Amino acid sequence: MKEIDTNLQFVKEEIHQACLKVGRAPADVKLIAVSKNFSAEKVREAYDLGQREFGENRVQELVRKQPLLPADIEWHLIGTLQRNKVKEIIDKVSLIHSVHKLTLAQEISKYALLHDKKNNILLQVNIAMEESKSGFEQNELLAEIKEICKLPGIKIKGLMTIAPLVGDPEEVRPVFRQLNLLARKIAGLKLPGVEMNELSMGMSEDFRIAVEEGATLVRIGSRIFGQRNY
Repeated sequence: MKEIDTNLQFVKEEIHQACLKVGRAPADVKLIAVSKNFSAEKVREAYDLGQREFGENRVQELVRKQPLLPADIEWHLIGTLQRNKVKEIIDKVSLIHSVHKLTLAQEISKYALLHDKKNNILLQVNIAMEESKSGFEQNELLAEIKEICKLPGIKIKGLMTIAPLVGDPEEVRPVFRQLNLLARKIAGLKLPGVEMNELSMGMSEDFRIAVEEGATLVRIGSRIFGQRNY
């Protein structure tokens, strides 16, 4: 537990310093501890140290861990979500970060209504146009969000992106800046039911840059839990 405690404190301090650098309130940035490929015991260690928000990439891993852990954990689904897996997590997550197409949003809305609820979602944008990454293209999103926001079972809370893996994190600053600009542009459309209050961007390698560019949710795994054993 000492290692996770030390890591959490270092990460929180880096977030704090990044906020101060650009005049932001540290309380405006939420740390999502990414527990992909880490045991429920590791999650519990972080929980016992005060961490309450955890992110999982895979539906099956989230579903397996959740019953083993305290009920007040706020779970985030941050990985690619297949339509046939929506029904398994619709009532288990507080936020789905990775809605990357209209048909997926429609599926989420359908199952949310079956549970008599609305699910909070972020729309994933492929800012860097990487073929290996999912996500809307910017112009595509500006067109399709007008349809997505009509779905009765979802609430659009903001945007998410995954920056390219590069040697110098400073190189991805334009990616984060562009997502922030896109969110402001969408907010200016004043679409019903669309909020642009959340920007999920930044991971272990580049979260300080993301915070400086407006991230409200940072997704950090290895910097907290250590290296993964794939």
